[in-house]
Amino acid sequence: MNQPEVLDSDIRALQQWLRAAWQQLGDPSLTVFARRELRNQMKQCSDDLRRCLNRVAEPQPEPVRPPASTYSRPSLRILSW
Repeated sequence: MNQPEVLDSDIRALQQWLRAAWQQLGDPSLTVFARRELRNQMKQCSDDLRRCLNRVAEPQPEPVRPPASTYSRPSLRILSW
């Protein structure tokens, strides 16, 4: 997997988790503590999702190309014995 595919899968996973957390938050059997913890986790997940979305929105740098080698003909020396 390359970087954009990894980001896309991370974004989908975070969105699905948030969707499920919102449904769970509506459960009346949740204790006050569990509700508070779930909201804290949702805030963290939202921050992570925002970071991933910002990375996707950033322009991708062009791949670094090695500089063209400047070939110069070596000076030849003729050695005689």
